[in-house]
Order: sequence, then C-alpha cells, then structure tokens
Amino acid sequence: MKVIADICVVPFTGKVSVRQEVAVAHQILAETGCPVMLHGFGTNIEGDFDLVMAALKRVHETLHQRGAARVHTTIRLGSRTDKAQGIQDKIDAVEGEATS
Repeated sequence: MKVIADICVVPFTGKVSVRQEVAVAHQILAETGCPVMLHGFGTNIEGDFDLVMAALKRVHETLHQRGAARVHTTIRLGSRTDKAQGIQDKIDAVEGEATS
C-alpha cells in the first residue's frame, strides 16, 4: 500500500540544536529511494507503507546509537485507493487553486 507521510523526528540529546540528528534522519529516509521532501518542521516521504515504517525504525535505532536517550516521532499518514497521487501532485493541486 502506497502512503504519503509527514514525519517530525525530535531526538532528545541534551543539546539545543538537533540539526545534525535531523540531517541523519533525513539521509536515512532519502536512502529508501522514495520521494522525500524536507520542510521547516519535518519531512514528507511517499512510498510503500512497510518501507516507510522500516525506514522510521532505522531512524530511531540510529539516533539512539548516536546518543539520543529519547526519540519522539510524530507521523501524519495518508493513503488513497481512488487515484495515484504523490507529494508534488498535492502541492501542485493547492498551488493551482491559489492562482486561479
């Protein structure tokens, strides 16, 4: 089953900045080969449900191995059966409405 997920990973490292850890998480998601789009408060990924969940598991495992005592992830997940729609399709549809 194909899904589009909006993921926000918050590693608790004791540091104010977590950009290095977020970059690691983003790289792991990108390594899936799925379309991935970083944004200001997280990452969008589109792909097979099991592949996306396996990548998230790897993100958690890797961040714990790198010293994060806790990793909190928020996921918003959507799937459709009526038509094929990717991340960019959703963006284009909204931007098309905004300009009409």
